[in-house]
Amino acid sequence: MARVLVTGSTGRIGKELVARLSKLPGFEVRAALHSVQKGEYLTKLGAHKLVKFDYKDPATWEPALNGVDVIYSASLDPLLEQHLKFCDFLGTKKSQIKQVVRISCMGADTNTACYNKDLHVSRPGAAIPLMLQHYWWGEEALIKNGLPVTVLRNNFFMNHLLKTDVESIEQEGWFSNPLGTSRNSFVCTNDIGEVAAKCIEEGPEKHANKFYDITGPEPQSMDEIAQDLGRALGKQIEYRPQSMVDFERDFGATRAAFFEYLCNGFYTRCSPDFYNVMGRRPTTYAEYLSTKGAAGETGIEELYQAN
Repeated sequence: MARVLVTGSTGRIGKELVARLSKLPGFEVRAALHSVQKGEYLTKLGAHKLVKFDYKDPATWEPALNGVDVIYSASLDPLLEQHLKFCDFLGTKKSQIKQVVRISCMGADTNTACYNKDLHVSRPGAAIPLMLQHYWWGEEALIKNGLPVTVLRNNFFMNHLLKTDVESIEQEGWFSNPLGTSRNSFVCTNDIGEVAAKCIEEGPEKHANKFYDITGPEPQSMDEIAQDLGRALGKQIEYRPQSMVDFERDFGATRAAFFEYLCNGFYTRCSPDFYNVMGRRPTTYAEYLSTKGAAGETGIEELYQAN
């Protein structure tokens, strides 16, 4: 019996992983969360145990890892410092931990490509977005501690694309951002959860020291996204272009810097890695909107939720 600790179990990918992995024989799924009292829905999804875990509270790390063989590692960017310390802690458990599956981002390519963090793709004299550097740091800390890692470097999430536009979509039928005619192969988080489950199922013998770029199956513009969303909602949805200056004013420099990379072609390509792991093409945006994942929700339902 392999015991798997799922950090970030309340997130989109985490709960999809819980739902999928718990159905496989030979795995005990432990859902890690701040308050186990609020994890009943994870038990309903199939989690065998709920364990208290907090990146900001090292006292929770040892009990959460008791008997654990595999870790699904996910953390928000503001918790980078705590994640790095947790990686050092995991380094003391190398004889115990057989595999770490880490969620990352396309663009954290430092070890797998000729990659210069000081060379922006499209703006002379600028460095790559700091957020992308952070994703690499999150990977690097696991590698430096000698842990067998499988890294899923994902494109921009489909469910994050319009999360700040819910009110205008619902009430007035439009959304706005600076992406315009730029095409990006946005990825379905259900697909990421499916790949994570497969990598854990097949184990480190096949997937240790592997770095997979997970994307959608087609690059889409905002007008095409609007058309897919309109069909799913049964009403007309309009895309309204927004300047990067206004976008940065509304959402801050960090998000704007990442969206600049979504505008310059960096995230256009479609990777074969999902197919190579799963044996099928990834989920389209239209399919994501109308199809329930293993955790039981469609993309439309996710649109009206907070995370």
